[in-house]
Amino acid sequence: MTESGTPTGTPDPMVIRHLEYLGPMATIDGWRPEITLPEIAFVGRSNVGKSSLLNKLMRRKSFARVSTTPGRTREIHFFDVNHQFVLADLPGYGYARISKERKAEWRPLIEGYLGTSPRLQGVVQLLDVRHDPTNDDYVMMDFLADVGVPTIVAITKIDKLKPAQARARVEELSKRLGLDADQVVPFSAHTGAGRDELASALMQLLAMPDWRTTEEE
Repeated sequence: MTESGTPTGTPDPMVIRHLEYLGPMATIDGWRPEITLPEIAFVGRSNVGKSSLLNKLMRRKSFARVSTTPGRTREIHFFDVNHQFVLADLPGYGYARISKERKAEWRPLIEGYLGTSPRLQGVVQLLDVRHDPTNDDYVMMDFLADVGVPTIVAITKIDKLKPAQARARVEELSKRLGLDADQVVPFSAHTGAGRDELASALMQLLAMPDWRTTEEE
């Protein structure tokens, strides 16, 4: 078995051959990369383990900096992955020690990007297996549902629980959120479990027709 939990010899669904940081977007009307590739956004509550997940997903130790102060990042960071798609790393939300004023600054940026980006192909929403979804999590998931963008839920830190406990929590969270099994990927940045499953889900997202066109039909 590989560290990501797949049998040895199983092809990697997303081999990382090119990874380039394109720059940050600080305001909804500010600079952003030229829109030439489909985009996949990653979003979650502060301290949910997003940086660690991205490092494991991209097979880089310091691809996304792991901050010791949750909630510090205030920009959307864009990365070119294999000249195939752009990964958008959104600011973490919901950190209690961040001021209301700063939270008010982030919301237009996050919701503005998710609601208006013309090449957004899908979103990965992160939840911590150990905690029940917060009001901020529900607000985000309701917003994504209203937009209509295809969404995958990655349930992080499953290594923090015993395997049976983790499976039960994943099932509980899925039922609570009304999610189908194919929308949920249990993930551990520590062991690599779920890495290839999430990579495969991203490839499936990229292969889908434009969800906006599908909705119009």
